[in-house]
Amino acid sequence: MRLSLRFVLPLLLVLAGIAYAIAPLVDQLTLKWFVRDLDIRAALIANTIQEPLQEQLAAGKKAKIGAFFARITQDERLYAVGYCATDQSVALASRALPAEILCSDLTRWELPGDHLLASSQGPLHVAVKPMANELSPTGKLVLIHDMSFVTRRSEETKRYVFFFFMALAAVVSLITVVIAQLSWRGWLAGMRSLLRGEGLLRDPAAAAKMGMPEFRPIARDLQRLVRELESEHRARDESQITWTPDALRAILHGELRGDDVIVVSNREPYIHQRRGDRIEVQRPASGLVTALEPIMRACSGTWIAHGSGSADRDVVDRHDRVGVPPEKPAYQIRRVWLSAEEEAGYYYGFANEGLWPLCHIAHVRPVFRSSDWAHYVAVNRKFAKAVVSESRTRNPIVLVQDYHLALLPRMIHEELPNATVITFWHIPWPNPEAFAICPWRQEILAGLLGSSILGFHTQFHCNNFVDTVDRFMEARVDRENFTVTFRGKSTAVRRYPISVDWPPAAEVLEKPAEQCAADVRNLNTLPAGHRICIGIDRLDYTKGILERFRAVERLLELNPEWIGRFSLIQIAAPTRSSIDEYQSHEAQVRALAVRINERFGRGGRDLPLPILLKVEHHDAQQVYEYYRGADCCFVSSLHDGMNLVAKEFVAARDDERGVLILSQFTGAARELPEALIVNPYDTDQCAAALHLALSMPAAEQRDRMRLMRGLVAEFNVYRWAGRMLLDAASMRQRSHLVEAGGGPA
Repeated sequence: MRLSLRFVLPLLLVLAGIAYAIAPLVDQLTLKWFVRDLDIRAALIANTIQEPLQEQLAAGKKAKIGAFFARITQDERLYAVGYCATDQSVALASRALPAEILCSDLTRWELPGDHLLASSQGPLHVAVKPMANELSPTGKLVLIHDMSFVTRRSEETKRYVFFFFMALAAVVSLITVVIAQLSWRGWLAGMRSLLRGEGLLRDPAAAAKMGMPEFRPIARDLQRLVRELESEHRARDESQITWTPDALRAILHGELRGDDVIVVSNREPYIHQRRGDRIEVQRPASGLVTALEPIMRACSGTWIAHGSGSADRDVVDRHDRVGVPPEKPAYQIRRVWLSAEEEAGYYYGFANEGLWPLCHIAHVRPVFRSSDWAHYVAVNRKFAKAVVSESRTRNPIVLVQDYHLALLPRMIHEELPNATVITFWHIPWPNPEAFAICPWRQEILAGLLGSSILGFHTQFHCNNFVDTVDRFMEARVDRENFTVTFRGKSTAVRRYPISVDWPPAAEVLEKPAEQCAADVRNLNTLPAGHRICIGIDRLDYTKGILERFRAVERLLELNPEWIGRFSLIQIAAPTRSSIDEYQSHEAQVRALAVRINERFGRGGRDLPLPILLKVEHHDAQQVYEYYRGADCCFVSSLHDGMNLVAKEFVAARDDERGVLILSQFTGAARELPEALIVNPYDTDQCAAALHLALSMPAAEQRDRMRLMRGLVAEFNVYRWAGRMLLDAASMRQRSHLVEAGGGPA
């Protein structure tokens, strides 16, 4: 053992010296790489903004140029932007342009070199690009990037190098110690153990039996060190992950090591309906299904849902399970059966006449009945029993979805205390004053606080939830870390903006956009060149369909040149038609469409109708054909958690055409500022946005759509799920470390 230590200690010192000796070389290489990348990035930005900048310059709108530069510098790495018409002019620039950057002194920044400028905020990279136009042949664009991130990346790289050499030293040291011990204490017994698969690192107890108990802490510590380093590296580099189904599988099998994953929701992703003698499979129109179904294909888990189809019972096995998708099963649906009374009370009653209008604040009074509450509790308990029966382990990962199952997290925690429950609330969370209307507010909050992680679309909704808990519950609220501790259990409240599959399925994009436009016009008997706007929603009073129709009416009043040249095609999937408010809303929608068509469509005899209302279900292929064939998409929700229609429209437009008109009351409006953001209650503003969308030049459509598509591609549905799973993995790892630390050494 002394011989081993004489070798190990010098080895550690030598490798540490090597790690620090190569640090300056790492810094130089890192700096060169990033300077080259920033030069390329500056050229791309200059090319992108050249056309709109020259339009502003030609119009002489200097104030708008400043605002234009301010929007561009919202990029976290772009520090400042400026424009010099001549060497003698004063730069038009964003506020942060350094005083050292003068139009008369730009030549030195164009000479070969690294173009670095020191400032109080850290190093800056200066790039000067020619931006000539007819008025200013010598015009130049100055782009300044903040390089403080290079310092941070350099420090991270040096830490990785240091950890690598230390891990290498630990491995070499361990091998040395193993060889020494095997030689000293019976190498033959050790070889037999290894040949039987009883390796020292895999089974520290076997090492103890062989007379080598000192290896158990070494092996355990080394394994823990490697896992922590890998986990920390992945967490830091989340933004560098290309989020795909394969990336999700890697997280499950790496971070979570193949843990049991269960999704629970009221709505099922596939419904089996009987049509005469045959069984037809439907995919419901639901943002929740749109978001989660690709994830379950990637994770191969179990989805527990209410079996609502007329043929659902006919296709399940004796355990009420069925493999889906039908053409190539990738995961299982476990169906939960509800009686007509349970569905009426739990779903139509408490969930959709109570919680839905309460959370959406859409000027419809919520209705709360004690009988509905009793069914809501009973159905949540039924789902909890299904989760327990489907769990292959005592600590599954359970993703509970939406307001139908607010009591379920606490029920799962009571049955499976080691489970990691991630609850996602897909609709808005109201302020405490509004939520106080609910007679069972404390029970709802207690149920949700059974979650390990509770997710919302926006930080605003997270803030509202924490404020509500603070108002009504005896719980400890940590606003710095956004955690709530209730009955000894901690719940992390997090923002996870939901998104859509990227790229969309190949079959919905195979028909060219031009062909889609022609087919949509032919299908709806519209002439060639006729302008089309689409609205795609469930027939719900929160979606602002009436407000959208009034905007069309106002457009035709203010801009009569669009009469006969423009139509809104409104696809409205029927929903919750047994509820009085929904029946009344459908009647209002139909009546308003008829009135506007009679006023501007001449009864359909002379001119195309301005509003084409289609109250029917459409499959994904049909919906994407409308997305790709329309000139614009109008999302006018009065209150929405996210609204995936907006993101689906952007994802569908690989031709980089089309305009998105988006309500400011959607979560998507916070992520897609390049859309035309409107207040749906302001009819004149919505009409003006429609006119602008129909008149927008192709170049501006392209620039806006590129930016939105870039965001949807980067923040897709796999990233939404992956972030939750990574947070769950970190939480589980910390829990395991605490348990290990609390045990015997």
